Order: sequence, then structure tokens, then C-alpha cells
Amino acid sequence: MYEPLGNPWRVTGHYLCLCLLAVICLMPIWVMLATSLKDEITIFQGNPIWFFFVPTLENYEYIFGRGKFDRYLANSVIVGTVSTFLTLFLGGLCAYALARSRFTGRTFVANSTLLVRMVPPAVLAVPAFAMVVAFGITNDLLVLIFFYTALNLPFAIWLLFGFYKQIPVELEEAAIVDGASPLQVFFRVLLPLMKSGYAVAAIFTFRIAWNEFILALLLTGRKTRTLPVAVSGFLTDTGVEWGRIMAMGTLIVIPPLIFTFFAARQIIAGLTAGSVKG
Repeated sequence: MYEPLGNPWRVTGHYLCLCLLAVICLMPIWVMLATSLKDEITIFQGNPIWFFFVPTLENYEYIFGRGKFDRYLANSVIVGTVSTFLTLFLGGLCAYALARSRFTGRTFVANSTLLVRMVPPAVLAVPAFAMVVAFGITNDLLVLIFFYTALNLPFAIWLLFGFYKQIPVELEEAAIVDGASPLQVFFRVLLPLMKSGYAVAAIFTFRIAWNEFILALLLTGRKTRTLPVAVSGFLTDTGVEWGRIMAMGTLIVIPPLIFTFFAARQIIAGLTAGSVKG
């Protein structure tokens, strides 16, 4: 017998399942945060109780005081922001060209760009390092920005292509008839309609550039390390400094969480629109 969604037991079951799922998803974050607030003795005691301990900020004091966090943060922000901007700019142009061009197989061309994205970064790491050494441009943030842009560009093209296909070309034609230039058509007509698509592409592109480790490990030096590479510095020959690793990890996840929080509405609208319909 059909049971309506308004049934109180059914609604209660839905909310209980959602709460359970939220707890499961948040538990690793809580473990990371709790471990970052413990000293080494408490961590290595192996106490499974995560809610009852005396918190300490010594791990954060070390990171901000002697961990050169500000330098690594600046490197990650520069690499993530610039590569995201370049990816959205170039990917938007390519996606628009594919969406408005009329030729056989354009959808196949747009979708086939994902084949490049399916290649793991670890496979590209050694050739990328050999190329950088051959050109003598090691220890430069521009190199990392270039490779991250190339890595994220296929996904951005595929995603934005689906959004551009949903915009009627008659809107552009009407704007041109009214005297708008091509740049005015793009910025005043297309771009406002593409906010959801660009928000989704931006969060995924920034997240990959922010968290990527293999390429950053091989292509950076002491002064150009990003935050994920800096975390590996706490794996020493004397042991693993779990407290400082978790403290750095807690700080690393904050910018993407803030970015996602403020762009949540656009991201939800984007995930349920362009790429699904396209």
C-alpha cells in the first residue's frame, strides 16, 4: 500500500537516516580536529575516546610560529586562484565555441575531453618533471599553474559545454540586433546565465588545484611548496607527527569549505541543470 511522504513515521525515518549520514560524513573531520588539539603523549596513548581530553594549541602554535604556514598558504592561494581563473576563462571560450559551432560530432568532441581528465596525475608526474628539468624552469609557481590548468581544462570544457547548450541562441541574436557588441553579449547576456555552471566548475577546479600532491611534490622547491607538500614534511625519520599533520590538515580544509558554503546555491543549481540536461 502506498504510504504518503507526509506520514510522521516516514518523515522521522528520513530525518534519522539523514542525521546518521551526516554523522558518518562529519566523523573523519571531527577525528582530524580532535587529534590536532592533542599533544603527542595523548595521541600515542591510543585512547579511543575522542570527546574527553584536555585540548592544547601547541600544534597550531608550531605551525604558525615555525612551520612557515604563511608562505605555503600564499603559494597555494596563488596556484589555486590563478589556475582556476585560467581554467574557467579558457574552458569557457572552448565550451562556447563547441556549443555554437555546427559540425558533425561536436558532442563527441566535447565529451571526449574527459578522456584526458581520466589520466591520473601520477602518470603525468614523471613526464612533467622531465619536461620541466629539460627547460630549466624548476622551482617556479608558474609551472604548477600551467600543469593544473591543463589538468582541469578538459573537465571545465565538458561541464560548461552542457550549460552553453541550454542557452537559446536567439538571446544572443536579439542582443546583437539591439546593437550589442560580442563582448557585451558575453558579459551582459551569457555570463549572468552561466553563473551556476561557472560556480560548479570553479569549486571542482579549485579543489583539485588546492589538494593535489604528486605534481606539487615534484615541481616545487623549498620556497614554492604548497600546503599538501608541506604536510609531508611532518613525516620524519624519527616518526610521524600526527598532531601537526592533523592541525595542518584542519587548516587546509577551511578555504574549500568556505568557498563551497558561499557558492552552495549556485553549485546545487548547476548540478541539477546544465551538465545533467546536456
